Amino acid sequence: MATEKKVYVFFNCDEEKTQKSMNIFYNKTIYNDTKKARKELLAKVEEEVAAGRVNIAEGKDASVHKAILEGDPTKADKYLQYATIKAFSFI
Repeated sequence: MATEKKVYVFFNCDEEKTQKSMNIFYNKTIYNDTKKARKELLAKVEEEVAAGRVNIAEGKDASVHKAILEGDPTKADKYLQYATIKAFSFI
């Protein structure tokens, strides 16, 4: 029996993180649950922050890094403004 694996998608969105504001055609990269892919996901978040499209709550940079690199990337969501990370089951 196959075990359920997770993949992650970074979405730019509105401040309320409504599903309607998340565009899969704009944010189409899927990040596997591997060390390399998690580093790529963090790089995407950092790129969006540097471009001014996403904000990280003050003093929470380390929490975002830890959640993405070591824990559950979706937990970084609570520190992100105008962005979210969603997990999807992959078999």
